[in-house]
Amino acid sequence: MSKIKTVGIAGCGTMGAGIAIVAARAGFHTIVYDTRQEALDKSLKQTSAFFAKSVQRGKMTAEEMTAALGNLVTTTSMDGLGECDLVIDAVFEDLKVKHDLYTKLDKVCPPHTIFASNTSTLSITEIAAGSGRDDRFVGMHFCLPAQLMKLVEMSPGLNTSEETFATAWAACEAMGQRPVKTKDNPGFILNYFLIPYNNDAIRLVEAGVASPADIDRAIKEGLGYPMGPLELLDMIGLDTQLLLCDAMYGITKEPRAACPPLVKRMIAAGHLGRKSGRGFYTYEGNAMFGS
Repeated sequence: MSKIKTVGIAGCGTMGAGIAIVAARAGFHTIVYDTRQEALDKSLKQTSAFFAKSVQRGKMTAEEMTAALGNLVTTTSMDGLGECDLVIDAVFEDLKVKHDLYTKLDKVCPPHTIFASNTSTLSITEIAAGSGRDDRFVGMHFCLPAQLMKLVEMSPGLNTSEETFATAWAACEAMGQRPVKTKDNPGFILNYFLIPYNNDAIRLVEAGVASPADIDRAIKEGLGYPMGPLELLDMIGLDTQLLLCDAMYGITKEPRAACPPLVKRMIAAGHLGRKSGRGFYTYEGNAMFGS
């Protein structure tokens, strides 16, 4: 049985909202923190719509939906995370941003609270060093979209205690997820492969080798992937891809991890992906359009 009863999520962007769904659906009292009330309102609306679809598809009952929504609380005050047993950050892939967050959280949360980062590229040990409790810190990298994907990469830092890791692992399993243990290594497992792979797909577009739709079609039909790399990038967000590339390349100096120039041009044009209505494809509502 999990020792964790109350889970906090810091940041309610795409990843934070998805992790909140996972925790609330599993029965955890879930507190979602963000400085922007409009972001919290949008997240709650999207969460309600997701659960409603789950009921329509027979994935959960109306009673389970009501219970899951009842588990969710939103707040613009960091003090609201003071009752959490576990706080998961889903903020920008920037070491300073994360350190600033954890410095504040360390003052708000009681000593038993475990801190976890959803980072996909940064060092858990380096993030933990700025948390004030590096023995009670662990990496928990959920996959996008968290509410649909079961895999979580669990990574201890050099000073993470065995008890902390075991408690976080049990909480992850109690959420219905499937954890795998990884070393605190750049990109862990998934992004070690995924960031260069996505960049290669971008470079094919940049070089005019094929259209985004044809590249995605080839990958899905030829390799059996459920989603093509350009579709995935639009879901991740081109601005997020830039942050991931900068973090990964900054650590490894791997040429394939360096961000392709096309990404920066797309960001400058406001073509961020689904979040802006246009990326490698254009979007209206939930519909995707492309050649």
